[in-house]
Amino acid sequence: MSGPPNGRKRIAVTDTAIPAVTRTIDARGSFCPGPLMELIRGIKEGQVGDVLAVLSNDKGSKTDIPKWVEKAGHHLIGVFDRGDYDEIVVEKLR
Repeated sequence: MSGPPNGRKRIAVTDTAIPAVTRTIDARGSFCPGPLMELIRGIKEGQVGDVLAVLSNDKGSKTDIPKWVEKAGHHLIGVFDRGDYDEIVVEKLR
């Protein structure tokens, strides 16, 4: 049995481990690139350490948003299936 690299402990992100959300962006009903553009606006308006939750029923959001978050240097906390929509939680790092 091998562990994670660098001897770090792997921690599963669950709903109970989500930090307090600073701002919720309800982008349900908005389609590509709407939810991502709304997140970008929220990130620009926010402060370092803010935690934003994007609610989206656009299937592309759960791949497009995490890619942008990584590229932009922020932290993806998780993508959570809420049945008829996804909740994508992001922490602003810079």
